[in-house]
Order: sequence, then C-alpha cells, then structure tokens
Amino acid sequence: MSAAVLSPSLRLARTAFPEREDKATHLADEWALGALAWARRLLSGNPAREIAELEQLMQARATELAALDDATLVARLRAAAPTALQPAQKAALHDALLLVAEAAHRSLGMRPYPTQLVGAATLVRGQLAEMQTGEGKTLTAAVAACLAASAGLPVHVVTVNDYLAERDAEKERALFAFAGLSVGVVIHGKSTEDKRAAYGCDIAYCTGKEMVFDYLRDRVAAGGRASVAQLRGRQLFGAMANPPVLRGLHFAIVDEADSILIDEARTPLILAEKAGQIDDADELPRALELAARLTATDDYLLDEARREIRLTRTGRERVETESSAWGGPWRASHAREHLMTQALRALHLFERDRQYLVDAEGAVQIIDEYTGRVLPGRTWEQGLHQMIECKEGVNLSERTQTLARITYQRFFARYLRLSGMTGTAREMARELSVVYRLDTVTLPTHRPSARRYLPDVVCDRAEDKWMAVAAEIARRQARGQPVLVGTRSVEDSEALSQRLTQHDVPHAVINARQDAGEADVVSKAGELGAVTVATNMAGRGTDISLGEGVEALGGLFVILTEYHESPRIDRQLLGRCARQGQAGECVAVISLDDDLFGQHGGAWHRLLMRLRPTMNRLPAAWVAQCRRAAQSRAERMHARTRRDTLRQDRQLEQSMGFSGDPL
Repeated sequence: MSAAVLSPSLRLARTAFPEREDKATHLADEWALGALAWARRLLSGNPAREIAELEQLMQARATELAALDDATLVARLRAAAPTALQPAQKAALHDALLLVAEAAHRSLGMRPYPTQLVGAATLVRGQLAEMQTGEGKTLTAAVAACLAASAGLPVHVVTVNDYLAERDAEKERALFAFAGLSVGVVIHGKSTEDKRAAYGCDIAYCTGKEMVFDYLRDRVAAGGRASVAQLRGRQLFGAMANPPVLRGLHFAIVDEADSILIDEARTPLILAEKAGQIDDADELPRALELAARLTATDDYLLDEARREIRLTRTGRERVETESSAWGGPWRASHAREHLMTQALRALHLFERDRQYLVDAEGAVQIIDEYTGRVLPGRTWEQGLHQMIECKEGVNLSERTQTLARITYQRFFARYLRLSGMTGTAREMARELSVVYRLDTVTLPTHRPSARRYLPDVVCDRAEDKWMAVAAEIARRQARGQPVLVGTRSVEDSEALSQRLTQHDVPHAVINARQDAGEADVVSKAGELGAVTVATNMAGRGTDISLGEGVEALGGLFVILTEYHESPRIDRQLLGRCARQGQAGECVAVISLDDDLFGQHGGAWHRLLMRLRPTMNRLPAAWVAQCRRAAQSRAERMHARTRRDTLRQDRQLEQSMGFSGDPL
C-alpha cells in the first residue's frame, strides 16, 4: 500500500525500507503537539456514542451478513478494506468491521462486542485504545490486524513476551486463515530464515525487543540506511549477502503499549558482539573490597530514587591514597573513579533477587522491575555487569562491543501507522502524543465493573505487613475464596511463600526464578481455594477464570503488598479481579517502610514518620496523599530519564554504524 493511502501528509525516510522520517522535536514542538492532542481529544467523537451506533448497525445487518457465503464474505471484506483505512471514512470503516466480526464468529465461534469493534476502529485509525483488563484486547487486535492486512498492509502485532506472541497468534489463526491471510510468529531463538518468512506473512506476531534487534541487524548488514539502488548494488557486489529480515515498518499494533512504549523506553536497545574478556578483570575484587570500606555521606553520596551514586571530594582523595601503591587503572584518576563508582553501584544499588538473580548455571540475569520477568540476553553496560558477577562470585562474562543502538521512542515513531492497546494509558497520554503521535481514546467497559475496593491496610513496619498479609490469605483461603497476591520482588514473593508454608497454606509461586508454566498457574488462580503469590508478572496477559461457586464467595481476592512507582502497574494488578462484570475484591496491605515512601515520599513521608508514634492510626487520606505524591515524583523522574535517553540517542546517532547520514 502506498504512503498516500496511509496518510496524505506522511513524510517517508529516504530509504528503500518503508518507514517514517525520523525528526527530532524541540520544546516548542512538544508543547504544540501536546496542545493539538488535547484539542483532538476535545473534538473527537464520543466512544460510547460510536459503540451504540455499531450495536444498532450490528442488529440491523445481522440477517444480511449471516446470509452471505464464506467466499462472498471474504471478497466483500477485501473490497471494503482499502476504503475503510482512509481517514474520515467512518461509515466504510464500520461496514468493514461488521464483515470481520462475522468472519470471527464463523471461524472462532466468538462475535466481537461493539466495544471491541470500536477498539479495533481506534487501532486502524492510528490511535491508542485504553481498554480495561478483561475486555478482550487480544480479539480486538486480531480484528484490526485482519482488516488492515485485508487492505494489503503488512501488520506487526507487538506483545511483551514470547509466550503471548505465540499464544495470541495461535488463538486468532483461524480468523486469519478464514480471511485468506498468512500469520507468522517471531520469537527469540528462531533462525534468520524463519524470521524472514514470519515477517513476510500478512500478519506477524512478535515481541518489541526481538523486532528492534532484527531492525538493527538489518541496518548493520545494509551498512546504514540505503536507497533501493544502494541495496541492490551491495547485494550484487557481495557486500550484503542476504536481503533484510524485515520488509518495512508499515503498521504496528502494540499490545500493553504503556509497558513497551513507556516503561521499557528508559533504556536504549543496544546490538553488541562479544569482544573478549574485560580489561583489568583482576582489579574488580580489589575495587569491591575498597568500596565496602567507604562511608556513606563522607566518601560518597547515594540517591536510591534516581539510582545514582557519586564520590565526594573526600572519597576521591581517600581512594587515591589507598590505591597509591596499585598499578594498572588505579594510576589514572578517570579509570580509578569509574571502577569505584561501578563497585559502589554493585554493592548499594543492585540487590540480588530484586534487580537481578543468579540462575542455576551461575549467570547473572537482569529482572524487569515492571513485570518481574527475567530479561534474557540483557547486560548492564560499562563493566557494571561484570562487577555484579564478581560480587556474586560467578564466572565473568565477556565484554561487549556496540554495533548499533536505538531507543523504543525512535524505533516505534518510524512506523508509517502506529497504534496500541493497554488498560492503563491516561496518565501517559501527553507523552504518548508528543513522542509517538499517538492520541489516547478511553473506551467504556462492555459491562459495568463490580470490583470492590477495600480500604488500605497501613502497617508501621514491614514485618507487621507480612503478618497481616499471611493472616488475610489464610482467612480467605479457609472459606474457599481464591487469592492472588502481588509482590514487588522475587525476594518478597519467596519470603511470603516461606511464611505461608509455615502456616500450612497450600499455594503456588510465580516469579522470575519460578516462571515455568506461568500462564497455566495464573489461569488457575481463580479456582476454589487457590492461593497464588506472584511478582508483577501476574498483572498482564493471562485471563483468570473463576471456578464454580467462586463468584458467590466474592470472586477473586487480590492483595497488593506494596505500591509501585507507577500507579499503572498497581491498576494492572488490581484489574485481575472483577473482569467482565464478575464479582471481585482487592485491597492494598502496605507499610510506611516500603521503598516507594522511603525513596520518593519526601516531606509527606517525613511528616507521617514523625506523627506515627503519637497516633493510634494515621488518617487514610494522609497516607493516600503521601502515596500519590511519591508516585507522582517517581513518574516525573522516570519521564526525565526517558527524555534524557532519547536525547542521548539522537546525539550518538552520528557515531552509530546503522544510522548513516542524519535525516
């Protein structure tokens, strides 16, 4: 499909690879884009009204559509799809969506709700659909992908992990086959040829990370951005042996968009190759030993909230004095201070079973703080990973050499048409609009929510909190009500598991160390008497169906044991219960010692800590205000980090081999 069909004003990058022109935005541009997004939201149609219109249309045309044979239905879809994707073609879009809905009913046995069809309409318009958990985002994405692919547009459906990519593609495969569309899956470990074949399908399900690295590999193989003539010349003369794996960035549907486009955007993705053992590996134990003797405040300043650490003048002088007899990197001030800073970070900012774990093979694996999952293949830069390996007494990995890098912001902004779905987007609406040109549309639920929020339980100390959590789990489990408990770290999940074992409470644990059969365990979390302890990974992806008799007991009971820095993560976890109008209850059991309050609570936290000994119970409104202030501060800090990451990536563009001439 031509760029003109996608958008009349679209400016393409000057390459043989279809993608949007990558242009930096300045502060004035950002304010203008934010204002335009606000105006578009103000003037846009009411989703509830569009849902009602589609519901009436579905009823009016039900008999007509049911009378069509399969071949005629598909032919009409193929004929209607190109017009439906044009801007301001609401009637044509609705007609095409009804055809896809009929195809889904015949092939999957499921007819999309009007809410799901409006969600699909939002996606094909290049917007972000905020749909609450349990509203059927998987089918919504499939309807949009089927419509776009029927119009001849190559579609990428981007998910957060390999399991969901495979699961969602398999669940919707019958719909795509009915429409005469091919579907491929791109996951970690597939061969280059298999990936090329998958991307060559009409619809490709993949993870964001895997696709970005495939994009970078293509850029490195092509020697940077290239025109059609340059690519053919390089292939002809053997400079590029194989064609690119990807065939362009045409249309993407990003599932769990806030996780991929916001949370993971703080760190650039770096394509690197092994470059042998790190220099001065023998000096790492010495650096750790010296760092352990340094004194906080006097020798170094620690900012846990920003995950920063730096030597003071006194600290630099002490390190220089104590290492004066040592050779190698200790003789140069820059190398010496870099070693010490990394050693201090490894000791004080990175904790085992929180930021990382050591697997059965003795390898240090990074844990994603937002999902609780291991990030396979990821390493920290500038010797930090090897410093942590030295701290843990495992074999040191090889150093790496950067071949190419790009941020999620720059990559996804290059799509000719970008869309997304998530249950939690409204807090990030402005950033999504400014960075990705994505307007957020909040859709009402198909059925009114019956979720029951219990008042927060605020404990003085962490020990009191875990006692209260264990007692509540035992009480609920005894009456047969299933319980899902969300924790912030592997360490916390395993400590709670030990406590439950001591109290003879049968349960299952899902975390980065014990993630085998995750989907199966979480899917059974709604059965009678089930107790599931999980890290944040339980907040996304897998539906929890209630067992027989559970709804009469109040539905699934969710316990949040510590507020996250992002309120979106909390909403994802609490949203696991009371889906599609079912019964469900949730409660937060927290402590004033929790990391969120200690690192980001500021003046509010200090006030509460002073008042705590003088009052029997702190007013709930005060604790809630402290939590809101802490989360707001943390979100602002992370937003600054994302802006800095994007700015640094643009500054490094000239030196990266994949980027070629700046646009």
